[in-house]
Amino acid sequence: MRVWLPLMAAVSLAACGQSGEKAEPTTVEEAPAAAPASVALAEVPAVLTAIDLGRVCRAGLAAIHGQTLDAIQITGVEGEVLNAQWRAPVDGGWMKAQCRAGDGLVVWKPLELPDPAQVRWMNEAGDPVVRYAIRGEEIEIVQALPDGTTQQAMMAVRPEEEVS
Repeated sequence: MRVWLPLMAAVSLAACGQSGEKAEPTTVEEAPAAAPASVALAEVPAVLTAIDLGRVCRAGLAAIHGQTLDAIQITGVEGEVLNAQWRAPVDGGWMKAQCRAGDGLVVWKPLELPDPAQVRWMNEAGDPVVRYAIRGEEIEIVQALPDGTTQQAMMAVRPEEEVS
C-alpha cells in the first residue's frame, strides 16, 4: 500500500490537464511574436546606417538625460560608435557620451567623469534597458528602469537633420 499510493498520486497528477493528442513542438518562427509597443510599423535593423545611428542615438540620449533633440550635438562617429555632447543643466559645462545602437537596443557610455569607474557602457545588471524603434521620421525610445517602470518617448528626427 505504501508504494501504491504515491504511484497513483504521481499518475493522477501527470494526467491533469493533458488531452489525448500530443502537442507538436513549435519553432521560433511559428510562435506568436510579442506585441509591439505601438501599432504603427517599425523598423529595428540589426545594423544601422550612419544616418540612422545618429537619429537613434540623439533620440536615445535626449530621452535618457531629459534633454531636447536640439541640445544633443553629434561630435563624431568612430565605426559603429557615435560621440555626442550637450550642455550640463547644472553648471553649463559639457556632458559627453558615446552611443551604440543596433538590434533594437541603445547603449551609452558617459565620458570625462571624475571617477573613471563610472566611465563604462551602461549595459550591466541594474542599468536601465533602452529600446528603440524607427517609425518613419519618428524614433520611439522605451526605457525599462530597474524598478520595473517604463518611460516612453516619441521624437521626430528627420534623416536630413543628421550630418554624417
